[in-house]
Amino acid sequence: MTAAPSITDTAVAARQSLAHGPLGTALLHVERAHCGVTSWQAVHRELAVVRPLIDGDEASLFLGAPAMMYVLHLAAADSGRYAGALHILDGIVAAHTRRRLVAAHARIDRGGYTSFAEYDLFRGLTGLGALLLRRQPEGYELRGVLEYLVRLTEPVTGPDGQQRPGWWVGHAPGGDKAATPGGHANAGLAHGIAGPLALLALAKRRGIAVDGHDIAMTRVCRWLDRIRLNDHRGTRWPRWISAAGPAPALPAAPSWCYGTPGLVRAQQLAAIALGDEDRRRMAERALLYCLDDPTQLDQLTNRGLCHGIGGLLRTVQRVAEDAEVPYVFTDRLPSLRQRFLAVDPPDEPGLLEGAAGAALALQSAEPGAEPVIDWDACLLLS
Repeated sequence: MTAAPSITDTAVAARQSLAHGPLGTALLHVERAHCGVTSWQAVHRELAVVRPLIDGDEASLFLGAPAMMYVLHLAAADSGRYAGALHILDGIVAAHTRRRLVAAHARIDRGGYTSFAEYDLFRGLTGLGALLLRRQPEGYELRGVLEYLVRLTEPVTGPDGQQRPGWWVGHAPGGDKAATPGGHANAGLAHGIAGPLALLALAKRRGIAVDGHDIAMTRVCRWLDRIRLNDHRGTRWPRWISAAGPAPALPAAPSWCYGTPGLVRAQQLAAIALGDEDRRRMAERALLYCLDDPTQLDQLTNRGLCHGIGGLLRTVQRVAEDAEVPYVFTDRLPSLRQRFLAVDPPDEPGLLEGAAGAALALQSAEPGAEPVIDWDACLLLS
């Protein structure tokens, strides 16, 4: 198992992408190999092209050495499979996380704004924390990530003297630099504060907590309450808040990454961790309104996990597992499967927007299906 210090070749990076490359498609083979449907040789073939592993600043849950560790950990399960490689990767990822934590705390100490690359699920410390929660739950590094997330929720003072949420970023949420002049605070699960909230909640459910843990979760929940919109269409949240105010909170696509389903799951997990039954009921009602609104559902036009029906399917299943009344969600799965099958299959093979992720979502939603691995842990759903 070798490591490359940084990205020097885009082809290498593409091969090491959990989102779009062979590492993502390998998850489908891992699930099927555990079920005895395919051979472990198929998994090995997928993984053989992924080398040397990226371990520079760009490495994350979805790229390079941490992404490989995630796949191998799920492949190993309770066996000795890949034990040597995982031992090496444990050290690489732990050291990488420590470096990232030092840089993040130094940034907080300077009083600067954070960035998606520092904290979010795809590229940042939240993603590394999700990996460590599965792989090294008792380790120093996971506690370090949780302590950092507690600090992340503390307010910061901007150049104009105004207090901002601690996860305020100085950049735009996407390619449109004019969308959020002066930066923004993102709400979504993929890039926003719902990701850290979900990780803090999942850690506490496993008995892992740090100083300020509950305070941090409560702080985030109250911020989400302040930006929440309730009307005859149900409950929803804007994608972000900028200095100019909230993004339009019109009924939007119910996607995992930015939409109501992801925000609901994060708040349901937090409510369970905090023992907040009112929040749990509010979140579950918000998802039911969403599932009963064709205007929202019709905006999902692909099978993907990130922006498509696949992500909604899997999120609804996870919400149902912890719901006060599970059947109100499971009863809606057949119609969601029909919607899934009614749209065109993905053109790409990958996990996040491709055929592998779509297949995993559909397999998991089949009546009586019991996935062997928690492949959706990288989505902070479990």
